[in-house]
Amino acid sequence: MEYVVLDTDVVSRTHKRTLPASLVRQLVGLAPAVSFVTVGELEKWAVIYSWGRARRDALEGWVGAMPRLEYNDDIAHVWGRVAGEAVRRGRPRQPNDMWIAACCLVEGLPLATLNVKDDEDFVEHHGLQLITV
Repeated sequence: MEYVVLDTDVVSRTHKRTLPASLVRQLVGLAPAVSFVTVGELEKWAVIYSWGRARRDALEGWVGAMPRLEYNDDIAHVWGRVAGEAVRRGRPRQPNDMWIAACCLVEGLPLATLNVKDDEDFVEHHGLQLITV
């Protein structure tokens, strides 16, 4: 089975059933996975927006069933390289975007995202594969 890592925006829009149909079509037949970063970002949103227990449980039940790309030293080293090279190019990126990209690069998995501009540098300079609209 082929896996695809869902960026946090894709997880959110999928759960709300507002993901663009063109992206949904591209994801058919692929097994979704999430990074440890997305799990953290979802928890942050739940706290900021005071999600109720039912909403949190529903999302965790759905996301919790997906394989997770967890932190490890290989991912940390790739994150450091990607972050350092971005600074040297004069285009520092958001840390969470770099963590998710590092997870995908280490595991050799594509990233489904709606935030193409956040990941363009990773595609151009590091070979990250994107699935997007």
